[in-house]
Amino acid sequence: MVQINKERLINRFIELVQIDSETKHEASIAAYMKRELEKLNVIVEEDEARTKTGHEANNIIGTLKGTGSHSRSIFFSSHMDTVTPGQNVKPQIKDGWITSDGTTILGADDKAGIAVIFELIHVLIENDIDHGDIQFIFTVGEESGLAGAKALDRSLIDSEFGFVLDSDGPVGNIVVAAPYQTKFTAEIFGKSAHAGVAPEKGVSAITTAAKAIAKMTLGRIDEETTANISYFQGGKKAQTNIVTDYVYIEGEARSIQKDKLDRLIDDIRKHFEMTATTFGAKAALTFTEMYPGFSINQEHEVVKIAQRAAKSLNLSSELLTSGGGSDANIFNSIGIPTVNLSVGYEHIHTTNERILIDDLVRLAELSVEIVKQSFR
Repeated sequence: MVQINKERLINRFIELVQIDSETKHEASIAAYMKRELEKLNVIVEEDEARTKTGHEANNIIGTLKGTGSHSRSIFFSSHMDTVTPGQNVKPQIKDGWITSDGTTILGADDKAGIAVIFELIHVLIENDIDHGDIQFIFTVGEESGLAGAKALDRSLIDSEFGFVLDSDGPVGNIVVAAPYQTKFTAEIFGKSAHAGVAPEKGVSAITTAAKAIAKMTLGRIDEETTANISYFQGGKKAQTNIVTDYVYIEGEARSIQKDKLDRLIDDIRKHFEMTATTFGAKAALTFTEMYPGFSINQEHEVVKIAQRAAKSLNLSSELLTSGGGSDANIFNSIGIPTVNLSVGYEHIHTTNERILIDDLVRLAELSVEIVKQSFR
């Protein structure tokens, strides 16, 4: 097994998390990525994602040319953006963990993946490891609904399959399925009236919406499907004498199976519309597909390679179904079989976010082994 330069890996990660890159504001980290990749003789290209997304930077695609006669190409991917609060991160190291100072996120999601990819490149070059072309896809806007991946220029990707480094859980685990997600809004239009003098002349948008929601199956519907009402606004504070004539609602639904999601969305639509009709109100609904789901056959080569690599390092390699989306959803939707690998970070999207140094090292070792298994 090749030796990972632990100090270099830690230093790279510490450097990365101190570059502000809250989603939509990726210009600084994109400039850093291009500069550092070129130092390693990685061919750097970028697409036109910025013009499509409104983000500050484009997606970056690096290619490390192969050392032998291999005909295949594979890719690794991580996203450059973070959630908020992600400015002025002050990383701390204590008892083998890397954290922020508690006032911001850390940004291990997904700068741990980026740091590992840089270490992978170093190790491949320094150890003269035989490989075909390897691409590195660094996206903007993952935290903004996978915006960068959706805008990715597919023509720049030559890889047969790929590995996203962006899932929680123990290093070695492999996400082979993730859901379709649809978000929706509902507007209920009732009729205003004086609640004390003539309530019968009004149509309460609040009552109508509440009755509709009460008929819905929400939360955990089955092992593959969920639905949630996330926002409900209507009426005026302290004006209890008015029958509310307008309510605005937001929600989402997810399922691994597209047909299940379609049926669920249809039920949500029917409950709002039929209840509104019953009460003499009107319902206006919008449904927006946020990202497609994916499910990869467990016998697919991309899965088997990740499993063999984990086994060679004595790592557990559970095959998991995720409840959330990642750039892997988009890569699969454009025809590139992709799994999402567990990175080991914990409490992401919170100021308690942290990662073990040993997990950074393990993920780097796993990535090197995946390259070896891919180009045997």
